[in-house]
Amino acid sequence: MAAAGLQLQSSVSCRAVSQESSLFKFKPSTGSSAFVKTTQFITWHNGYSTRGFSHRIYATSDFSRRRQRGVSTPRTKDTGSKGFTPKTPVGTGIQKRDQKKNGDKEGSGTPVSDEYGGPTKKTAAPTIGVEKKPAVELSRDNQIGEQNVDITEKESENIQRTNKGLISTKSSQVVGNGSVGRIDDVFQKKETTPKSDIKNVTEKSTSKRKHLNLNKSNDSVRDESIKADIKASEDASLKLKKEVEENLRKQEIERLADENFLRQKKIFVYPQVVKPDQDIEVFLNRSLSTLKNEPDVLIMGAFNDWRWKSFTFRLNKTHLKGDWWSCQVHVPKEAFKIDFVFFNGQNIYENNDQKDFCIAVEGLMDALAFEDFLLEEKRREQEKLAKEKAEQERQEEEWRRIEAEHAAIEADRAQARVETERKREMLQELKKMAARSVDNVWYIEPSEFKGEDLVRLYYNKQSSSLAHAKELWIHGGYNNWKDGLSIVARLVSSERTDGDWWYAKVSVPDQALVLDWVFADGPPGKAIVYDNNSRQDFHAIVPKSIPDELYWVEEEHQTFRKLQEERRLKEEAARAKAEKTARMKAETKERTLKRCSFNHWTHRMGILPPQKMVPVEYSTHVKATVKVPLDAYTMDFVFSEREDGGTFDNKNGMDYHIPVFGGVVKEPPMHIVHIAVEMAPIAKVGGLGDVVTSLSRAVQDLNHNVDIILPKYDCLKFSDVKDLGYNRSYHWGGTEIKVWFGKVEGLSVYFLEPQNGFFSKGCVYGCNNDKERFAFFCHAALEFLLQGGFHPDIIHCHDWSSAPVAWLFKDHYVHYGLSKARIVFTIHNLEFGTHHIGKAMTYADKATTVSHTYSKEVAGDPAIAPHLHKFYGILNGIDQDIWDPFNDKFIPVSYTSENLVEGKRAAKETLQQKVGLRKSDLPLVGIITRLTHQKGIHLIKHAIWRTLDRGGQVVLLGSAPDPRIQNDFVNLANELHSSHADRARLCLTYDEPLSHLIYAGADFILVPSIFEPCGLTQLVALRYGSIPVVRKTGGLYDTVFDVDHDKERAQALDLEPNGFSFDGADSAGVDYALNRAISAYYDGREWLNSLCKTVMEQDWSWNRPALDYMELYRAARK
Repeated sequence: MAAAGLQLQSSVSCRAVSQESSLFKFKPSTGSSAFVKTTQFITWHNGYSTRGFSHRIYATSDFSRRRQRGVSTPRTKDTGSKGFTPKTPVGTGIQKRDQKKNGDKEGSGTPVSDEYGGPTKKTAAPTIGVEKKPAVELSRDNQIGEQNVDITEKESENIQRTNKGLISTKSSQVVGNGSVGRIDDVFQKKETTPKSDIKNVTEKSTSKRKHLNLNKSNDSVRDESIKADIKASEDASLKLKKEVEENLRKQEIERLADENFLRQKKIFVYPQVVKPDQDIEVFLNRSLSTLKNEPDVLIMGAFNDWRWKSFTFRLNKTHLKGDWWSCQVHVPKEAFKIDFVFFNGQNIYENNDQKDFCIAVEGLMDALAFEDFLLEEKRREQEKLAKEKAEQERQEEEWRRIEAEHAAIEADRAQARVETERKREMLQELKKMAARSVDNVWYIEPSEFKGEDLVRLYYNKQSSSLAHAKELWIHGGYNNWKDGLSIVARLVSSERTDGDWWYAKVSVPDQALVLDWVFADGPPGKAIVYDNNSRQDFHAIVPKSIPDELYWVEEEHQTFRKLQEERRLKEEAARAKAEKTARMKAETKERTLKRCSFNHWTHRMGILPPQKMVPVEYSTHVKATVKVPLDAYTMDFVFSEREDGGTFDNKNGMDYHIPVFGGVVKEPPMHIVHIAVEMAPIAKVGGLGDVVTSLSRAVQDLNHNVDIILPKYDCLKFSDVKDLGYNRSYHWGGTEIKVWFGKVEGLSVYFLEPQNGFFSKGCVYGCNNDKERFAFFCHAALEFLLQGGFHPDIIHCHDWSSAPVAWLFKDHYVHYGLSKARIVFTIHNLEFGTHHIGKAMTYADKATTVSHTYSKEVAGDPAIAPHLHKFYGILNGIDQDIWDPFNDKFIPVSYTSENLVEGKRAAKETLQQKVGLRKSDLPLVGIITRLTHQKGIHLIKHAIWRTLDRGGQVVLLGSAPDPRIQNDFVNLANELHSSHADRARLCLTYDEPLSHLIYAGADFILVPSIFEPCGLTQLVALRYGSIPVVRKTGGLYDTVFDVDHDKERAQALDLEPNGFSFDGADSAGVDYALNRAISAYYDGREWLNSLCKTVMEQDWSWNRPALDYMELYRAARK
């Protein structure tokens, strides 16, 4: 049977049914709502295709009734459906085409050929409920076989009466499921058929079923063919729909093009209403633009004011009238506006008269929503990055853990081997001393024994100090006391009569090679008198011990297991501590509150209410959101654990501050006055002068006003004072004081010159009346501020020499016009003037010293201890304008971290030539210092000889204020210049240019100070790429991080290790650090050069300390 392809063009109301005749019922149209109009497109696959033939079919089937039904007589014509009236057969598809060629207009029908006939055979085929209609497309939701329309039994009988002549007819018909089948004995009479007829019908029905079973395989093939035809028809319909839509689109675009061209508009888009997540076409009339003569036209744009997803596309010329070019652009769902310009791919633009083109996008997004979207995107991105970072850190931590585990295992194995070898050597030495017996002292029975044997150890009591002991005990062990005291036994008297012999039964340990013991007059813990063989203990060889190699293999394995267990316990303890710390931090995070204000707690809003902080996901931080007012220039805050206070974190009284940018109010400058007796470079003796100048410059660079008051020494380096001139005079203390003003390093300096000659001594220090001189100066300086109408915010005094300012101000000036000022006092060295320093600490509002570690070292001093609540350590910096290898006139080649190898090589050669050393590639150690006991002069001497022993060179620059020390070093210099003239040079004087050359030319700078409040030598060394070798004290500890031992400490400060350090104050400590440094020069030059580059790039300037001092000044005024 040929398969029939059916395409339904409208909704279908019938399910697929089987070909059993008892399941078919047809009902003519009666207009009832139970009937569904269906149009079918039928094609016969018999070699010829036909055109569309539309039918209307009314059908129901009740699949719940699986039994034969009788058929009633057909309904009369006037009440039946027109579809049941036999139709005149129509021609085949070929005939139809011939009709068309001949002008036949019966165009809507489609000829259908009979199942058994050829293309030209005309067989009358009764149609069932068919009415010719134009073919229309059927939607996917209404395919064949989707519904079941019930038909009453009575109506079925009416159909049979109307079509009585069709009962026995075998012809191809369209059945309810859209396939073609035979209508054979379908309409059976239910009640009037005789029994014989029923039998015939039954036999015929059985035969029919057998025939249907045989055709099941053909049915499946036919079903697949039907499905394929339906799919092909759907595709054709979809294609037709798209063609229609495309034609409509083209027509609309043509209309818009004509309309915009007439209006002389350069661009338009289609569709005209742009929506998010849509493809649009952008059209440009090139002839109306600046690109009219350009062969290439491109569009460049973005969305939402050029802030989202930029794009660039090439435009193509269109078929439209006029010079229209176009391209397609996808509008993202986040867009509310499209911004774009056109260009030729190079430098000619059409940008809408510099206003750019823009098109609004009609959607839910607007400018404010987009801002929220961007913030959310940023939050998501940060969250994603945080997750990725956390995962990466977790993986790295796991990798590090595994690597550390492997390294630790290998280290334990190596240590086990070392310890085992050491034990082996010791035991071998012990075995040489061991014996099997000692005449008249001790022996063992039996003489041949092995591990786990029970032996008797005999001892002659009369041979020792235990001759009068009432009891005798053996305290023993084995293998050089490997497991400590492991053998304890009481001796009993033996039957031997040739002496006072006693014995004890001893079980020999399994692994024993040598037995070790002593005798005592009591058990462990109670014995008083011992016989320990003159402090060498007793040792006996185990004659039949296990083989040495087997023992030592097992010993090494046991040592390894012991080390592993010790490490496991340490790791567990560390892990428990870390977990406890993490718990405490988590608990703290949960209860952390923030107390906040603005403008150094002076803002009109006052202090804001406490605000609870919330944990940050994937982080150890907590966070809070604060609205910053427009008139804020800084935000101030502290942290607490409860709203009513509790524990505070206020940065040790300094509070936390964050600068605010873009506000309408700027921070008013502070006025700071330094009263000091030193100032670099005009009156420099030590580090105090450097600090006064450098700190003042750094604070002035922060837009604050700084003045310095200094005595006008007759030994000042006036060449470094610019615009020095007389300012005024005033009287105080029974003498006239002249005031001079000048600029030093860009700073305003007032020089006080009392006419009593106090500062015309040719020196800064060293007079018998220094205390009187400087006390007079302090009082005169405060008087100058008062009489001159100054109103400083801060008066900063330094060390014992200007310490009197603190109490003189509080006693005499705070109530007489200088009430605004606060006193800050800095200790540069507690070794001098302790009494003055202690008194100044009492009166100062805030006090500092020059490094954090030094502040802890002196915290217990009686002058400091009562005032720790206002005492801070702020690290000094260096003036990087003065100490700058790129702009240093005292070195031969300027250099930075990028060319330090060449720069330092040139400086080294120049230094060697200048001081008379041999030009050679040897490690050069530089020493720049005052020669005092504080600077570790005994360590300096030792380091000189140690460097020479290692084949290096030494250059020392410095002098001693103590003549005895100076003489000592003169003698050392003479000795070295005689014995090591080409490798050692001691320059016992002060020489500023030479110091620069040493910093640049030396490989290492030695600073072995016994104590060092801060130290600038190591900071300058780092600036010049010379590696410091220092003792761990004061500021040296705060600034130099050992390459082998301080990696974690440096990392905590975001730094890299930068030198070599040692702890002790003896020669062994110096050797430990210096040997590593010199070995690095010989064995790891490339690594050493990399270290030099790293240290040069570290920032040890006054930038950070100046900010810390400003915080201190504000805290003093709070």
